[in-house]
Amino acid sequence: MQKSFLLYFLITLVGVVFIGRLFQLQIIRGEKYDPIHNAAVKTEYDYPERGYIYDRNGVLLVANQISYDVMMQPNQVVALDTLEFCKLLKITKKDFLRRYQKADAFASYLPSVFLKQLAKEDFAFLQEKLHKYRGFFIQKRIIREYPINAAANVLGYIGEVNEQLAKTNSYYQAGELIGKDGIEKQYEDFLRGRKGKKYFNRNNFNKVTGSFKNGDKDTLAKNGKDLKLTLDIQLQEYAQKLMKGKRGGIVAIEPSTGEILALVTAPSYDPNMLVGRKRSKNSVILMDPENLAKPTYDRGLKASYPPGSPFKMMNALIGLQEGVITQKTSFYCYHGYQYGGRASDFMGCHCGIYGQPIQLKTAIAKSCNSYFSNIYKRIIQKNNKPSEGLDAWSEHVKSFGLGNYLGYDLPQGSPGLIPTGKYYDDMYRYAWSASTNISNAIGQGEVQTTPIQLANFTAAIANKGFFYTPHILKEVNNTPIDFLDFTKKKQTTIDREHFTPVIEAMYEVFNTGTGRWSQVKGIEICGKTGTSENYAVVNGERIKLEDHSILVAFAPKDNPKIALAIFVENGGYGSAIAAPISSLLIEQYLNGKISEATKYRETNMMKISLQAEYDKLIPKKKVEIEEGTK
Repeated sequence: MQKSFLLYFLITLVGVVFIGRLFQLQIIRGEKYDPIHNAAVKTEYDYPERGYIYDRNGVLLVANQISYDVMMQPNQVVALDTLEFCKLLKITKKDFLRRYQKADAFASYLPSVFLKQLAKEDFAFLQEKLHKYRGFFIQKRIIREYPINAAANVLGYIGEVNEQLAKTNSYYQAGELIGKDGIEKQYEDFLRGRKGKKYFNRNNFNKVTGSFKNGDKDTLAKNGKDLKLTLDIQLQEYAQKLMKGKRGGIVAIEPSTGEILALVTAPSYDPNMLVGRKRSKNSVILMDPENLAKPTYDRGLKASYPPGSPFKMMNALIGLQEGVITQKTSFYCYHGYQYGGRASDFMGCHCGIYGQPIQLKTAIAKSCNSYFSNIYKRIIQKNNKPSEGLDAWSEHVKSFGLGNYLGYDLPQGSPGLIPTGKYYDDMYRYAWSASTNISNAIGQGEVQTTPIQLANFTAAIANKGFFYTPHILKEVNNTPIDFLDFTKKKQTTIDREHFTPVIEAMYEVFNTGTGRWSQVKGIEICGKTGTSENYAVVNGERIKLEDHSILVAFAPKDNPKIALAIFVENGGYGSAIAAPISSLLIEQYLNGKISEATKYRETNMMKISLQAEYDKLIPKKKVEIEEGTK
């Protein structure tokens, strides 16, 4: 009796499991069924047009062009005349076997790219004969086209999906195209659209005999969304021309919105170099780690430099906020600042004011190291607890966006470095004072910033205490990007009232100070020049190279429209190259042209090449760069 019951129970259980599985396959999964696994069904993908990209004024930056790939699905391939097929594709038999084995090892039931981007004449000839080769078919692709040779670092590029991504992301097939850098990567989901699928029945001769299930399983492609960037391509192109023959970064921001107007890295490259079949060859050249020019390295976002003298304005603001100075506080300078008991404990100064009282406005205009060393010492030792003083200082600095990635919408970046009390406690085992790291007073020491961080810092000063997260996207399909939360003000820890004397002093820099030779008639520019010392170890020997040239500025003084930061590697004094370039960019952006009065400045900047200085870095062995700031 028990045996009969057990037998009936097992039969019933197997029946229930079998019926449940049929229900799952036919009812639950019916809508998800993909006939791609059926050898008698041909799958064709309908690739959408990738979204177009425009600048803030509607100038087309990225468009599309058609390409043709030979696709293969290994489980549908039958015996073929390999030599004839290879002749058609202009490849060797060895190459054929390598491509076939790679596709078969990945997934025999999935189509993948066998040979990409045929020439148009080869495509027309092959299309007529492809029916003889089962498992192979032509797939139309959309690849990029760049009408303007500019902003490659911003736009990025597209490349093939690798096998690893194809296995983990069901949307992509190996060999399809995906954004790899810049806007193309950051906003891939907007730009790519949605590909469609069409299924066809075919006979044993590999010929299509009609739609599979009357097209019920077919899906339509949906084109990608068009993007409008905050970039002003005219300003971007102009900045790139001014940086020809130089290395460095330029970032320009609209203070009232946080929109990035220009994002320049120099040297750069033509974005069309990473399109089509030539991409692989060019990428090896552009991304060669031995290439010290690093054209694909975005110096505006990733390069960390000591900020130099522009950082003095930060210490001025903190000093005012902490109440250790007022704008009337005076300090004396005797060609520098003595911060210790030894003769070597001396920071030199070139302000040119000897033995006379110096107040804030003059100290910024003339860039007095002694003045800001005194401020820094007062801040750090305010309560006779250097670690706490340094922490308070650090929090003020970080409130301007320094020391972090800022949250901008591009996939590259560097946090820079803003030290804390713990940083020095660990370094010196608690035995340190303001004099130990007095270089922070003038933007050297351990402080490291990127050009975009300094540009944002300058925008916060222009706004008298707040900033918006810098961003590059303005609209998606003509819809403003309010949903991306870039419209929220970020407040610094400095009260609004303290910015006015600093702004007045920055105006004095271009009026009577270190930037006076770069004035533009009719435009009130506020700024600060800087110079950063530059050393390199070549073949074991430490050598002094030309200093880096730095400048931050905004204009006009009232209701600012543009704020920027410029780093020119090996460019010398900030007033020598960075200041003239900044004034030209400001004039171009605000007036739409360069006046006859400043044409000579433009000619001079475009003629300057620093390649001879960079050639000093080409070693027989590896070069290690060391940087400090004076």
